[in-house]
Amino acid sequence: MKYFCVSESIAFYLQKYIVYRKRKIFHSTGKFADLVDILKKHKEEKFLVPLSDIHKQEIPDLLTKGKFTFTKAIIYNTVSSDLSDIDAKDYDVLVFFSPSGIASLLKNFPNFEQNDIKIASFGPTTAQAVKDAGLRLDIQAPMPQAPSMTMALEQYIKKYNKGQK
Repeated sequence: MKYFCVSESIAFYLQKYIVYRKRKIFHSTGKFADLVDILKKHKEEKFLVPLSDIHKQEIPDLLTKGKFTFTKAIIYNTVSSDLSDIDAKDYDVLVFFSPSGIASLLKNFPNFEQNDIKIASFGPTTAQAVKDAGLRLDIQAPMPQAPSMTMALEQYIKKYNKGQK
């Protein structure tokens, strides 16, 4: 059995939690398009592609374009949590890591008004979902100066605190 991972961190995870004997694990740089280059060296293989019910169409499209034999496996569904027991106005910053988080916010709080609440997003598609929802994006990652959400929040807080003095 061979495993093809989008990132090195996923490959390390697999090495830790699977029986490794007689298995080969390959990884890419974090971009699926780069993984396709690795897959080309194993073109004769049949691939099982685990996906969410909400996934980027880019993945199956690149595999189809590359003429790979593959089967999509929807292994989990993305659903909105019931957040009726919280009040979004009690938070200073809301952080989102996927467009489905924005959808969940709007589903749980249909009359949500951002006002002074800061919104942070990770990734370009999540940032676009914030903008498409008519919300103000205050903190964005990854960026060259802030490759992680933690760094982006830290930089924002430092900048915000300077303005308060």
